Amino acid sequence: MTTTGTTLVIGATGTTGSRTAAQLAAAGHRVKAASRRATPVPGAEPVAFDWYDPATHAAALDEADRVYLIPPVGDADPAAIMLPFLRQARTAGVHRAVLLSSSAIPEGSPTVGIVHQALPDQFQQWAVLRPSWFMQNFTGTHAHAVSIREEGALWTAAGGGRVGFVDVEDIAAVAVHALTDAHAPNTDLVLTGPETLSYDDIATTITQVTGRPVRHHRLPYEQMRDRLAAQLPLEFASMLAGMDRAIAEGAENRTTDTVQRLTGRPAGTFRALLERESE
Repeated sequence: MTTTGTTLVIGATGTTGSRTAAQLAAAGHRVKAASRRATPVPGAEPVAFDWYDPATHAAALDEADRVYLIPPVGDADPAAIMLPFLRQARTAGVHRAVLLSSSAIPEGSPTVGIVHQALPDQFQQWAVLRPSWFMQNFTGTHAHAVSIREEGALWTAAGGGRVGFVDVEDIAAVAVHALTDAHAPNTDLVLTGPETLSYDDIATTITQVTGRPVRHHRLPYEQMRDRLAAQLPLEFASMLAGMDRAIAEGAENRTTDTVQRLTGRPAGTFRALLERESE
């Protein structure tokens, strides 16, 4: 691995960005931690960045030669602002870009898939991380975690569908590899945990490890969409509910060896995450 260069981490206070910035800094890499309020991140240089404020982009890119890209949250058309930024980044001297996408969003599909498709034309060194659903959705500030704490319940339209839930620490470890290894992956990387679990399994495991009873409520697509639309724009709520429906149909029932192949260690299990966070 190389220790030269500067990595701009966009969304450096977020779920994957904070861990990626921390792991990069701990390994001795220079990091510019970008967030709207230039929030301090240990070992990194804070810098203000807002996708919707182009005036913040040049300063964030200054001296950066690689960038970790987290799309704007909740934007149904992120390519509209991300593609001009990528062109600016290339002109500013960025030669490697790693994009966070999703296992549910293939290259060229609406939303981040359009950015995925464009990335190889912008950079000779690149990678697209396509993680499965985050294990930390059940322990952090995500709506699932809130409903678990407040209601002892999970609400999805996923039925009995199975998912290769992935630990965010493993996503960050792959991101660090993709950003700093001597050879860029130059491909998309589907990231999963070591096993597939249904939401019923998730509820059972939380109950067993924490002693807090949790139940999975299976909703029809329409009810899940409406439940999400109470807190999110309808278009985004419809997309998320549609992802649940795809899970019910088997779209996420897979595991990959990507984490172990790139980091040299096995992907973490959901039970291990719960035990770690309950210590």
